[in-house]
Amino acid sequence: MEDNSKKIFYYKDELNDEFSQANITPRIIDKDYKYEHSVFWNVVSYIIQNVLSMPIKYLYAKIKFRIKFIGKEKLKKYKKQGYFIYANHTQVFADTFIPSLACFPKRNFLIVNPENVSMKGLNHIVEMLGAIPIPNRINGMKNFLEAIEKRSKKEKCSITIYPEAHIWPYYTKIRKFKSVSFKYPAQYNKPVFALTNTYKSYGKNNNKVRIETYIDGPFIPRDDLTIKENQEYLCDLAYKKMVERSKESNIEVIKYIKSND
Repeated sequence: MEDNSKKIFYYKDELNDEFSQANITPRIIDKDYKYEHSVFWNVVSYIIQNVLSMPIKYLYAKIKFRIKFIGKEKLKKYKKQGYFIYANHTQVFADTFIPSLACFPKRNFLIVNPENVSMKGLNHIVEMLGAIPIPNRINGMKNFLEAIEKRSKKEKCSITIYPEAHIWPYYTKIRKFKSVSFKYPAQYNKPVFALTNTYKSYGKNNNKVRIETYIDGPFIPRDDLTIKENQEYLCDLAYKKMVERSKESNIEVIKYIKSND
């Protein structure tokens, strides 16, 4: 029997529809945006990101979602080098830190849209928590790419990317994504890990929801391929593994229906 009380979202475009319900005017991210800061700023950022906020992140994930990581040990083998994490985008708040919990104590950064660093009063906190905004002006790309290279190569941090780009809350499938965001590991010759959040039922009536997070990889760029070919290669490997893992979900909190209008 179909559950008529289930929330339904109608969509037209898998690649571009957004369901986060946030309405934020993006700030300009150009050549004047500061990706690099003083030593003092970086120390405060580290304390906020990897010390003060971690208990809050952990408790939230455990209490609200009873989160369980499967395959986290794969990340430990790469604790002395940088890597890229690609994840499905299904939580407004938790997506900002689930990868950080997985790779802790390694410092994790997130490539985000300009809207994420455009909230007055919160923009500096979001930046200190690891947000690296994508420029919306072409003259900002040089500094952006230098920051990505520095975080992944020199500082040996992890960098999380949500290739689906838009948030679909509790979505249990993987939306087809483009290979453009896989240019970074292809160009910098860094490992790729796929992180797939799945939704499982529990409780007396199996009507409560918990998250099981699968971590797969590493997917390594090949020496015999060009950067462009590696970009496609890594994207294909990550996508197929995420699709495979997404089938582990056994509860649908929100039903997504494609509209023909």
